[in-house]
Amino acid sequence: MKLNVFALGLGALAGLLMAVQGAMNAMLSKGIGVFETSLTVNLLGLLLSGALVLLGVGGGNFARYPSVPWYASLGGFLGVGIIYAVSVSIAKTSAAPATTAIIFAQVLTAALLDYFGVLGLPRVSFTWLKGSGILLMAGGAYLLLQSR
Repeated sequence: MKLNVFALGLGALAGLLMAVQGAMNAMLSKGIGVFETSLTVNLLGLLLSGALVLLGVGGGNFARYPSVPWYASLGGFLGVGIIYAVSVSIAKTSAAPATTAIIFAQVLTAALLDYFGVLGLPRVSFTWLKGSGILLMAGGAYLLLQSR
């Protein structure tokens, strides 16, 4: 598999933004409540996404929506759960331990999604190297959480 540096850079940027957003959401939820934070974050996201769609950024096409499986739209519901879980986790443990748990769970789940090829993903084998990487990540997460 060829390494796509640009795509990995975007992934790293997403990770950076997710860590900052989680801390912001934790701060906001302490002030106004967790579900109020979710509503605020999602409304602001709706405004920005709406403006970008109206400006034609991204080149998408709503006319193709009926051809997409119904469950592909459930990400919005997952987003509310994500905002809740991240806000509470960071508020109670701080950013590094919560993010460690988040990233470990993301990588493990992503490897399983790849292996089974679900949700339209191509099937990717699960090698001993990937398994070792996940175990090393788990060990690193453990060590990071012990230094707290």
